[in-house]
Amino acid sequence: MAKAWTFAENMNTDEIIPGRFNITIDPQDLAKNVFCEVKPEYAKNVRPGDILVAGQNFGCGSSREHAPIAIKGSGAKCVIAASYARIFFRNAINIGLPILECPEAVAGIREGDEVEVDLATGVIHNLSGGQRFQAQPLPPFVLKIAKAGGIVNFLKQHDIQELMA
Repeated sequence: MAKAWTFAENMNTDEIIPGRFNITIDPQDLAKNVFCEVKPEYAKNVRPGDILVAGQNFGCGSSREHAPIAIKGSGAKCVIAASYARIFFRNAINIGLPILECPEAVAGIREGDEVEVDLATGVIHNLSGGQRFQAQPLPPFVLKIAKAGGIVNFLKQHDIQELMA
């Protein structure tokens, strides 16, 4: 079980991690200030495996990878959003942060709800509300990237020629 942390629509990358903290790419350093202006209690109270739940257009704004790195560094298991900004979506996959798109789950999950997520099947259970939602599951290759810790680690673990075959 994981705690749900909810966020508004159009959450931009500077609200996720303000630019003044983007002097490092160390996940743990960035995590210390993640959501510091919109939800200052998050960084101190998030627990490994907690889930972020957000509205439409999550991660809009700059194309810097700092935002998904900060979220991943905080220990969040995944982000569930109604939709994502395209660049954030790609950056999240590249650094190994699992993301699911499920507007129904976003509408049905409240701050503090206990939630279970199966990334392979896309099943989201809101244990607090007794609801079950179905997101599009992550493709197997995206799960492999996430398990490897990101695309760079994934490619280091595999022969490029083997992947191209």
